[in-house]
Formats: sequence, C-alpha cells, structure tokens
Amino acid sequence: MEITLYGAAEEVTGSCYLVETGSNRILVDCGLFQGSEKIERLNAIPRNLSPKRIDAVVATHAHLDHTGRLPLLVKSGFNGPIYATSGTIDFARLILYDAAKIKKQDADWANRIRERTGKPKVEPLYTSHDVERACAQMRTLDYNHWHEIADGIKVQLVEAGHILGSSCIQMAVDQNGGRRNVVFSGDLGPWGAPIMRDPARIDYADAVFIESTYGDRDHRSLRETILEFEDLLKSAVEKRAKVLIPTFAVGRAQQLLYHLAQLFRDQRLKPFPIYLDSPMAIAATELYAKHLDIMDEEAVTLQRSGQLKLDMSTLIPCKTADESRALNNVEGPCVILAGAGMCNAGRILHHLRHNLSIAGTVVMIVGYQARGSLGRLLVDGASRVKIFGETVPVRATIRGLGGFSAHAGQSDLLTWLQPMTRHMPRVIITHGEDHPRHQLAFKVQELYGIKAELPKLYETLEL
Repeated sequence: MEITLYGAAEEVTGSCYLVETGSNRILVDCGLFQGSEKIERLNAIPRNLSPKRIDAVVATHAHLDHTGRLPLLVKSGFNGPIYATSGTIDFARLILYDAAKIKKQDADWANRIRERTGKPKVEPLYTSHDVERACAQMRTLDYNHWHEIADGIKVQLVEAGHILGSSCIQMAVDQNGGRRNVVFSGDLGPWGAPIMRDPARIDYADAVFIESTYGDRDHRSLRETILEFEDLLKSAVEKRAKVLIPTFAVGRAQQLLYHLAQLFRDQRLKPFPIYLDSPMAIAATELYAKHLDIMDEEAVTLQRSGQLKLDMSTLIPCKTADESRALNNVEGPCVILAGAGMCNAGRILHHLRHNLSIAGTVVMIVGYQARGSLGRLLVDGASRVKIFGETVPVRATIRGLGGFSAHAGQSDLLTWLQPMTRHMPRVIITHGEDHPRHQLAFKVQELYGIKAELPKLYETLEL
C-alpha cells in the first residue's frame, strides 16, 4: 500500500491523501489550499492524481480545506462515490455552493481589471454546476459501522469532535492474506467543547495520520477564554463600540452564539444587538436543528426546550447585501459575526475596511489563521493592511481568543493518540506548519517512544 500526500503537508490547508493498493485508489479528503496567493496557486488537481482512476473519496468533514477541491475533482473526470456522514454532506453542500459563488465573484472582479488592461479573461476555479455534480455523487455513511467502499477496503467513521458531522477514518485494507489498519484523524476537536461530542477512542492502528494544527501548544482553557470574551464585551458595551468577529460559518458561529446566549441567560451581560452577517452561517445554524442526534446532551436540551431562542432575542440575521451594508451606519454596542473566518473573503472584509481605522473597534480572532491571510497579519500585529487594494491603518484593538478553537491542542492530540501507541504504530504527522509538527513529534517520541514521520507535499509513503 502507498499513500501520497497531495495536501496538508508542511501546511494546514489542502488536506488530500491518495491511498493506493494493488487494485484500488481511494482519496481521503480533497480540500482547498487557503492563505497567501502563493499557497492558493496549488489549487489544482495534479495530473498524476488521475481523477478518472480514483475509485472513491472519503471526506472527514465539511470545512473547505477538506472538501473544497471536490468540485474540481469531479470537473476533472472523477465520477465515483464521495462518502461522508450525513452531517458532513449537508454542511459540505452549503459550504461548496458558497465557495463557487465567491470564486465567480472573484473572477468577475479580476476580469473587470483585466479588461481595462487588455488581458484575457480568467475562469473561476469551478462553478455551481460543478458543485451540483459533486453533491450528486455524495453517499451517506453512518457513524460506528464498517462499510466496504472498494474490493478489500472497509472504512469506519467515528466522532472527531471538530464540527457537527466530523469524523476520524479507520480504514482496513486486506492485502496478500493480511489486513492493515490505517487511521486518519481528520481535524480533531478538544474535549469538553460545547455542542460537540468528544472525539471517539480508537484502540488499534498500524499507521496513524494525525493532524498538528496546534501541535506545539495548548489553548487557553475554555473557562478562561469565556471570561476574557465577557470582559472584552463589557468594555465594548461601556464604550458603545462595535465588536467584529471573523467567523467560520459552520461550527464557530454556532459556538459563539451559544456562549453569548449563556452570558445573557446568566445575566452576566445585558442583551445587545448581535448581527449574524453571513447567509451561510444563518443557513448552517438552521441545519444544526436537523442534527440533534450528534450534539451533546446539554445542547440538545437547550434546543428542544426553546431556551436558546429566548436567550437570542437580540439576534438579527443579515441575509442580503443591503442588510450587510446597512451595518456601516449602525452604532455600537453591537457584535457583528461575519465570514470568512480567515478574513480572506466575504463580508468581514467590508466591515474591516470601514472599522479597522476606528480606535474603539474591537476585532476578536477566534480561529486558526493560515499563513499569508489577512487574519494572520492582524493577529501578528500589522499596523496597516490592504483590503480591496486600499491601505487601511489598524487602530482597532485586535485580540486572539484561541480557546474558542475547534482544533485540539497538543495535550488533546496526545490523549487521542495514546490508546493506539500500545501497539507501536507508524505515526505520520500532517496538517500543520513546521514548528507545530516538530514539537508534536518531539512529544510523541518523549511520551511513547515512537519516532514520528513528517512527510513533505507530494511525498509517497509505503506501508
């Protein structure tokens, strides 16, 4: 068996693994590269991936860096099944249609400039038609059941705790009279996160591909993060300031609404306007009610009792562009939750352009920011940034709240790995920048006596 990394090696985004046996070719994830222009130039289907010869795809979860190249894969000739949980399929459909819309807008914007300079037009990476074809090929797999997806290859999806529908993949490959078990972590969530169930325990693997987004550190505790969140909001209310939160539409938006509802319910904050300025986040929040079966018990109880709706009486969804633009004239205090989470697209860019130069504004960064992204520049302390070609001075307060991350920190990653280490599997660390990968490898060696491997992009491993 050979496994080639077509993404998420030396980087966090672009997750894509090709598993090849003597008779089958299976793809695990097919995500977009996100971040700088240089990184995003990798968004293609490499010729030697040979989409027409791929038997099936298994997706760990719906986020764009794990599913975002699926329409491109279909456009390039793949016509097999795409397997995932029902939650992943529902959210992937939402995310991919939105991505196609943004890509068309980006292409239209670029072509207006190119037309003025006499340059040929560019085409979007893919269209809503390509998304429609990809979604038509998606097939549901239930959690915690083995499914044969190709001759001699079975998979079992188990809870990853990252977003609703997210999974770790256990893959059993029968070859030459033996069986090899390969585990792909996907993106792992932290233990004890609201709404989500904890990651499942996996006891055996011959090889483990483990993510390392935060392999070099632990997040601040959720309790401490919520206290800081509360303090920032109280200060903003006193100053009648706007709070901008770049938000991933699936997962992070719902978690933040959950915490805001809790603060209002406990009367730690007097309710004030909360604008959910993201059609995709609005739709995703509605989808959450469809998937109560995979939420934790507390979230299910609050949802079914109607308490969350009562707590969120000041929530104002902004579906149209006019409603979004109107927020420029809204006075604080208020919170504006808008996509995209890395500030690399979407309505948050317009809010940042209008408000970064205002000293009272607070910008909360609540998720991972890829290298080269606007969000990363802000977190790293840039004094001025470019938005839509305009240089904008940064006078707003920028605060990173890593404790809201849907990614496991170093300790949680090691806890997830621990049961499998008793059988001394090969450990392959991916989905992380170099420093986090090396730090996690050091801890794996120190704690479990296993020398982890750190493959490069397009490297092939023989198992």
